Amino acid sequence: MSSLVKNVGTIGGLTMISRVFGFARDMLLARVLGAGLAADAFQLAFTLPNTFRRLFAEGAFSVAFVPMYSRALHGTGAGGTGGEEAAAKFADDVLSVFLWVLLGFSAIMMVVMPGIVWLLARDFQQVPGKFDFAVFLSRVTFPYLALVSLVAMLSGLLNARSRFAPGAFAPVLLNIVLIGGIVAGWWLRGPGGDDRIVAEALAIAVSLAGVVQLAYMMWAVRRAGLTLHWRFPKFTPEVKRLGALILPATFGAGIYQVSQFVDTFFATSLPQGSLTLLKLADRLNQLPLGIVGIALGTAILPMLSRHIHSGDAAEAQRLQANAFEIATLLTLPAAAALAICAPAFVTAFFVGGKFTAGDGVIMAQIVVALICGLPAYVVVKILNPGFFAREDTKTPVWTALASLLVNIAINLYVVERYGIVGLAGATAASASVNCLLLYTVLHRRGWFHFTAKLAGRIARQLVAVAAMAALLLYMMPLMEPYYGGNVFERIWSLTILVAAGGMVFFAAAFATGALDKDLLAMLTRRRRNGAATTKE
Repeated sequence: MSSLVKNVGTIGGLTMISRVFGFARDMLLARVLGAGLAADAFQLAFTLPNTFRRLFAEGAFSVAFVPMYSRALHGTGAGGTGGEEAAAKFADDVLSVFLWVLLGFSAIMMVVMPGIVWLLARDFQQVPGKFDFAVFLSRVTFPYLALVSLVAMLSGLLNARSRFAPGAFAPVLLNIVLIGGIVAGWWLRGPGGDDRIVAEALAIAVSLAGVVQLAYMMWAVRRAGLTLHWRFPKFTPEVKRLGALILPATFGAGIYQVSQFVDTFFATSLPQGSLTLLKLADRLNQLPLGIVGIALGTAILPMLSRHIHSGDAAEAQRLQANAFEIATLLTLPAAAALAICAPAFVTAFFVGGKFTAGDGVIMAQIVVALICGLPAYVVVKILNPGFFAREDTKTPVWTALASLLVNIAINLYVVERYGIVGLAGATAASASVNCLLLYTVLHRRGWFHFTAKLAGRIARQLVAVAAMAALLLYMMPLMEPYYGGNVFERIWSLTILVAAGGMVFFAAAFATGALDKDLLAMLTRRRRNGAATTKE
């Protein structure tokens, strides 16, 4: 468990930095652009490469590539031999094919972009100039997909060697470059200028960020002593097997991302600004999801693969149980706090400039609806590796398909009646369905099951969450006048909320036994000896 805690700490800490920069990016974006034509067009243009990135590059490709590369490195790999030579050959073969696939896919998408935008946002045509502007921005941003896909491959090489820091840090560079794009666009627009200038500067910054990330990861790979060679593309048996695993994993690993396309389609049919409000609300949801869910999922996949390939089923069960406990310990209080304090967070962080108080009210409601599915979003990141580590990418396809159909069915009913808030609730419900289906299959196959110890620990965590929630419900109305005050008032009011809620939760968790003392000791030891225990 100490290795898991160390790896999750490394990934989660750097992901938290990235999410903080992303949060700052969206705060600036809300104030500079508000929720209008230019903001909606950019959000759609950024959604396309960003969702494909999460779905394919960091989703399907990573979950298929990392176990195969790890097997070549630690066991029997390509060519009948194992070790560095087999792993290097496999990586070179994949790169040689992968590069051309990315270039071809990107070229095709650039050509057919008007059709893609029409499928996702045909209602943009009802606003003069909005559809054409969205197409233009989407073509500017889409090269980012090819660049960040190569970044994901290089990150996978390092992850298989338990070097998680470079891949976790790369998104920080994206957000830094995008913040620079917002500032440059704001300066070029000037007072009372056209908001489309800001959106154009941001679109250029997206592709530029891909270049910066790729350069950084190439440096990190060389620093680790690895060298990649581009060869004439050849579909070796291992490359073909990787492709066979990627195709179903593209769907199975990315229900949340597939749902993003569904949500985008429905959101663009709602009043102008709805898409922007949904994306900004999802930023609050992504903070704990990225820090906890992605960190756990990334950390346990190579470790789980090693236990399974060595035939140690008991260690595989223990690893997933530990990950489950860490996930609920961190996610349940985060979900409760965000749901209760959503109006305070949205008002303090986003309302101002072109982002109105009315926008803030709607956004807070969207946050509450999304947060209802947060535990499920995180748990899915833990359950999916149970299949991917066994090179079973087909089963998650069926569970993902079922939950996606649930999502669409609910949207057809609720969007017309409840608007963008109903859409967010449908996403949360479908994620919960996917989570339950994945666990049911794992349990029936004997790959993972709830133990009495794990259930008892989660029950105690819920008691601690209830104590924290009661305090926050009491404090929220007391400080309501300060959430939208000056900068100092916003900072101290939120600080008091977060500090009070955190202290009550951890005090109650410690008193009820929800906080594993062994886990606490390892977390404390990691903070004390972090410099000595972290490779990067």
